[in-house]
Amino acid sequence: MEYTSDITSLSAWEALNNDENAFLIDVRTNSEWSFVGVPDLSSIGKDLICLQWLTFPDNEINITFGQELRNYVNFQNNLYFLCRSGSRSRSAASLMYKEGFSFCFNISDGFEGRMNESRQRNTVDGWKFNGLPWVQS
Repeated sequence: MEYTSDITSLSAWEALNNDENAFLIDVRTNSEWSFVGVPDLSSIGKDLICLQWLTFPDNEINITFGQELRNYVNFQNNLYFLCRSGSRSRSAASLMYKEGFSFCFNISDGFEGRMNESRQRNTVDGWKFNGLPWVQS
């Protein structure tokens, strides 16, 4: 595998809550953070790390992603990567694992989860669907 493993948002929340060396990295875009919302880790005394994996509006890979992440974490921390539905976060977890970070987890159900039959999110799984803390600006 190219990263440590996939994990659900519920399991990631439990890990973040119980492990002082665990960090949540939201790899969505600035506009998603502003308009869709972000996880709220204040109840467990942690700060969310927001680093765009793809730049907006160009949709290009952020070539400084790894360098920026090193400002917040070290190679032995448990890193939980989150995006809308688990795709961009998988790519970010894979890159950081290849760059030597030992514990890179992809939150496979993402912040908004998979689409239902009507092509709507937040109805099947995901951070918000599971009732985990989040805020909107």
